[in-house]
Amino acid sequence: MADLVAEFALVFVVVGGLEFLDRTNFALIGLAAKQDPRPTWAGAASAFALTTLLAVAVGTALLDALGGHLIYLRLGGGLFLLGYAAYLVVVPEADRRPPAGRSAFATAFLLIFLLELGDTTMIFTILFVSTIQNPVLVGLAAGTALAGVAATASLIGSRLGARVEPRLLERVVVVILAVAGVVTIVYALMPGWFPSALG
Repeated sequence: MADLVAEFALVFVVVGGLEFLDRTNFALIGLAAKQDPRPTWAGAASAFALTTLLAVAVGTALLDALGGHLIYLRLGGGLFLLGYAAYLVVVPEADRRPPAGRSAFATAFLLIFLLELGDTTMIFTILFVSTIQNPVLVGLAAGTALAGVAATASLIGSRLGARVEPRLLERVVVVILAVAGVVTIVYALMPGWFPSALG
């Protein structure tokens, strides 16, 4: 039971922490600054639930397809994180904005869904499925963390308006992605260097 709580907490903190610093969170804050925060949160939380289900399904399918050879999934995840960090550095933020829908719910759902596809937290959720190998626990922890971040972003947006500047924090995210990518690759190649609870 203690192991389950520790694993839940690990996924919750990592996924929630990364999402809190992610561009998706700041896009949601900006959106909540311009429209009703309640349907904005509902749309964002629904999108996060869907992307979390997709991440868990992809992680489980990859785990099955690779026949338990986690090294390939972890190497691929590490390389993807490094590639995504490079993408954030090279592609201007204006070119990464998705189109918006009409209602507050639809706009938030579409915005979050498009931004989250292949995003940091989705990748980490897939990696957690391969590491912890408990898809239900990973899905619940990640989904709860993301819904909480969406609620916080909606509240902040409704209070602060559009004054939040995401550029500096996006640089922090790039560094986190690069470090996480390198650590994931090292973990794939030399798992003995890490605590046994993660292996």
